[in-house]
Amino acid sequence: MNALTAAHASLPFGTLIHVVNLKNNQSVDVRINSRSHRANKRLLDLSKEAARQLGFLRAGIAMVKVTVVRLGEA
Repeated sequence: MNALTAAHASLPFGTLIHVVNLKNNQSVDVRINSRSHRANKRLLDLSKEAARQLGFLRAGIAMVKVTVVRLGEA
């Protein structure tokens, strides 16, 4: 919750991604450490700290751009 982490449906654990909030251009690097359910229509579930640093903690949802920095080991 307080680490810079995220859940994704298919990216390998340990993958490092760069996430940019398209509304305010704030960005953060997070590590994939959990799985989101494939039925979840959201691309990512970010940790509370990542959402805070991206400036959408109160809103709870935002449009983001995601770039893979380094793939984790499958």
